[in-house]
Amino acid sequence: MYELLKNLGTWLTSGSQWTGTDGIAHRLAEHLQYSLLATLVAAAIGLPLGLLIGHTGKGAFLAINLASFGRALPTVGLVVLVFLAGGLSMLPVYVALVALAVPAIVTNTYAGMTAVDPDVKDAARGQGMRGHQVLFQVELPLALPLIMTGLRLALIQVVATATIAAYVSFGGLGRYVFDGLAQRDLVQVLGGAVLVAVIAVALDLLLSGLQRFLFRHRTA
Repeated sequence: MYELLKNLGTWLTSGSQWTGTDGIAHRLAEHLQYSLLATLVAAAIGLPLGLLIGHTGKGAFLAINLASFGRALPTVGLVVLVFLAGGLSMLPVYVALVALAVPAIVTNTYAGMTAVDPDVKDAARGQGMRGHQVLFQVELPLALPLIMTGLRLALIQVVATATIAAYVSFGGLGRYVFDGLAQRDLVQVLGGAVLVAVIAVALDLLLSGLQRFLFRHRTA
């Protein structure tokens, strides 16, 4: 075990390991690109849907159950299915990652909206606010903590799962995992797994800090 950890440390800190198209820096940039783009697309889908059903109270059963269905889909199986239908491209990877991220965003956005005190909404309407004003000036700010939590959960899930890009011969940190398994190189496999874990934790801490800053600024 000591020898394995020593070799892992050497692998992670070697200057040559960080350069070139197969280097850690390049693979890290690819992994972040896949993860951030998929999360942004999922947010563009999930946030409006969660806000709509939370604000109107209509379609909640269907939307939440569809989100749960998306969460239950096997990610690798979905990649293979879209790969067979659309050919070799990044599309299967993005479809799978978006499908993974949408449920957390929808359910947390909806939960945040339904947690808003009805009396607060009634008071806003009593002051003459229209529906869209109540949504954006009252409900959305109060629901923001849970919405941010949903975005954090979605991003961390996507970062951890973006290794599947290597499953269909693309890049990212998953390249080390799949190539290491093929070459029976345990150090490379562990190196890829450690890098994914570190990136996931770092992004979670970054979003957590941003969330605290926003709420401190709002309440100041």
